[in-house]
Amino acid sequence: MALRNIAIIAHVDHGKTTLVDQLFRQSGTFRDNQRVEERAMDSNDLEKERGITILAKCTSVEWGDTRINIVDTPGHADFGGEVERILSMVDGVILLVDSSEGAMPQTKFVTGKALALGLRPIVVVNKIDRPDERIQEVLDEVFDLFVSLDATDEQLDFPVLYASGRNGYANLEPEKREGTLTPMFETIISHVPAPKVDRDAPFQFLVTLLDRDNFLGRILTGRVAAGTVKVNQQINALDNDGNIVESGRASKLLAFRGLERVPVDEAHAGDIISIAGMTNATVANTIAEVGVSTPIAAQPIDPPTLSMRFAVNDSPMAGREGSKVTSRMIRDRLFREAESNVAIRITESADKDSFEVAGRGELQLGVLIETMRREGFELGISRPRVLFSTDESGSRTEPYETVVIDVDDEFSGTVIDKMNIRKAEMTDMRPSAGGKTRITFSAPSRGLIGYHGEFLSDTRGTGIMNRLFEKYGPYKGNIEGRKNGVLISNGAGEAVAYALGPLEERGILFVNPGEALYEGMIIGENAKTDDLEVNPMKSKQLTNFRASGGKDDAIRLTPPKKMTLEQAIAYIDDDELVEVTPQNIRLRKLHLDPHERKRASRAKAA
Repeated sequence: MALRNIAIIAHVDHGKTTLVDQLFRQSGTFRDNQRVEERAMDSNDLEKERGITILAKCTSVEWGDTRINIVDTPGHADFGGEVERILSMVDGVILLVDSSEGAMPQTKFVTGKALALGLRPIVVVNKIDRPDERIQEVLDEVFDLFVSLDATDEQLDFPVLYASGRNGYANLEPEKREGTLTPMFETIISHVPAPKVDRDAPFQFLVTLLDRDNFLGRILTGRVAAGTVKVNQQINALDNDGNIVESGRASKLLAFRGLERVPVDEAHAGDIISIAGMTNATVANTIAEVGVSTPIAAQPIDPPTLSMRFAVNDSPMAGREGSKVTSRMIRDRLFREAESNVAIRITESADKDSFEVAGRGELQLGVLIETMRREGFELGISRPRVLFSTDESGSRTEPYETVVIDVDDEFSGTVIDKMNIRKAEMTDMRPSAGGKTRITFSAPSRGLIGYHGEFLSDTRGTGIMNRLFEKYGPYKGNIEGRKNGVLISNGAGEAVAYALGPLEERGILFVNPGEALYEGMIIGENAKTDDLEVNPMKSKQLTNFRASGGKDDAIRLTPPKKMTLEQAIAYIDDDELVEVTPQNIRLRKLHLDPHERKRASRAKAA
């Protein structure tokens, strides 16, 4: 059977996963009467909730006598560690762009990686049935993008398909709005080359993905680069320098058939498979038959730019809501994550009670925290901080991001002012369709921490912001943080409506009446710049006098501001923590005791 290996590149919400569903249906991978979930490729709970692809996944469909292996890549730059490795498994890419939004920054990130590897693209303009489509302009933007990414003449001579993934058709002419995906299958087979591999050479296989199975243990996924492997064959794992990491047997070989992983007896060069049976081999290792000593060159991975401290939860409520609270459990879970996610780096603190977790962005680390929370962990999380570096002359440098903002014209002035405060430089500004403006900035990552929530408020929820790691550039000096102080509980107990009523005048509350509180817990935002200790548990003095004018009526409180995990992490200051448990997200001061807080602030000032 002939073979084609392709990856699909698309920005968040451009319809990639829906299109893959249709490829399954029309190739006969799903039976007509088979019940299949919508967006079958986004199988992880967080992917379904957020509508994004986090984990790269492999699948395959058969068209005629050709098997097409399809790799679904994450669209978000925070998961770039996945993207770089996946592209080394394929021989072509489909670039999927929305007919209205066009090429977006995350598309640029993955496309740049693909073109640099010499992969030839097929461009699919999706959602051509949108009322605000601008197909020709989008195609021009894609061409300009390829030119700016130094595409070769061969790569610039790309085929174009006009599709509606939801309606299940793709055509070579933009006017045709019906049909099937047959033109897409035919274009893939004619345009993407078969894998260039040597079937007679000794077996070699580069590990690109790693996951675990409760029965099989570690499962290593990648493409067979040369030769043939059979079940129970003796194999070695080599590191980048050619040293043997471990020796073992290929106890099970699994191939992708539709959404399933199916056991096979042997696999040949060009096949994308999973191997079980190794205990130490990891991503970027080469698996090879005994006697091979030269590893396959692995794609270098961009460095982490952001870190957070994951600590044991030491609040007075520790251990009440979660089942996994010890530092040993947290340590094991984090190191297991770092094994399969090469974009994450873990450093243990001297006291063994906290871990510095460095990654590619707030979203990536937020997804890790949310996953751990759902597994029953309790954690104390610090404010994110960027990882600085130095250049050749010894000057301090920091990570910069390209920020592309699509915003209604009326809000563009506010956005530009806010970005200027964050030391961002505007590099481009142009009108886009429907009374919107597209503004591009080069901004230090440090200034963007915590801005997204404020940005949505400023643009009444209509603005779209996309960020992409750009470079390490000169240190921009001090950037102003949160302007407001916080309201801090001065004792432990339950919040009382009678006490919260007057506190509403002091600022915005984060807690409801009846919520359990402890000393040092943050219960609201102060309207002024300094922190304020308050008593939210004060109840009314009981007397035998009746209040005049019906003042004993129930107190009416404004609903409190409840933050998501990402909002809470972005909100806190350097002397604060987010307490994360399976049931709650609470904000607190790092030092719960007010005397310790004063000592710490005096020491910082000195």
